[in-house]
Amino acid sequence: METLNDCAIVGGGIGGLTAAVYLARFRRRFVLLDGGSSRARWIPRSRNHPAFPGGVTGDELLSRLRDQLAGYGARPVGDRVERIEREPDGVFRLRGASGTETRARTLVLATGVSDIEPPIADAFEAVKAGLVRHCPICDAYEMIDKNLAVLGRGDHCVGEALFLRGYTSDIVALTNGAALACGEGGRARLAAAGIRLVEEPIESIARAADESGVVVLLADGAEIRVDALYSAMGMRPHSGLAADLGVPLAEDGRIGADPHQRTAVEGVWAVGDVVTGLNQLGVAMAQGEIAATDVHNRLRRDEW
Repeated sequence: METLNDCAIVGGGIGGLTAAVYLARFRRRFVLLDGGSSRARWIPRSRNHPAFPGGVTGDELLSRLRDQLAGYGARPVGDRVERIEREPDGVFRLRGASGTETRARTLVLATGVSDIEPPIADAFEAVKAGLVRHCPICDAYEMIDKNLAVLGRGDHCVGEALFLRGYTSDIVALTNGAALACGEGGRARLAAAGIRLVEEPIESIARAADESGVVVLLADGAEIRVDALYSAMGMRPHSGLAADLGVPLAEDGRIGADPHQRTAVEGVWAVGDVVTGLNQLGVAMAQGEIAATDVHNRLRRDEW
């Protein structure tokens, strides 16, 4: 007889693994399906994550969570979920890229997002080296008195540059040939903060030969060298599976969830960066804990 799981978790990043650990401790029958593309793998070292005074890499944190889960006899299944359907009895049927099918009474979506990377060769390695960055909340403290560039063209670019201004005075905002989308108000805010605005098209972005920074070559031949480049180009939420299930998406394409991490569709929870809100490791963990506990309590009510 085909196994019916209490829960299926889609995504083996920080939020999904945390939810799995909790469900394992609740002695639930669950499956964690992981396509292997967690955004956490890109984190070179997070120094603002609680309880790690020397910082922790994304790979190390993922490994620790997998080891913790293995201690309860569970491991992620390496398969990317391509389709989820709801059967007439309310059970979810998940189809993986490998052709396997999984059935579950409840669903936790931890599908994450992907950052839009700047046009630089070997973007993954540049991020791992700390030369390209995406989260000033995570690492602006390490950028004190550094010279920085912020690449974007709208409010997000202006906001990120102004955030970083609290750590260094040497910042240039780059729009890569586009006019600043937030207009004169954005220009005035940058100017008031002493942040240089460059709207010239970019010819290339590359790591410096000595790996000490990033070199931005403009179309007019000018060269800008910075210690690090922050990408304020946005992100792509992996929310297609949610949309297929009828889960409403926010304006930015991410999933809205209530304080219990429930979505607007019955039986579907969402955690991690794919959920609207603050993208932080600790937040993803907390959401995984909250969702798993609510799933367990919901199943208990149904069972008793």
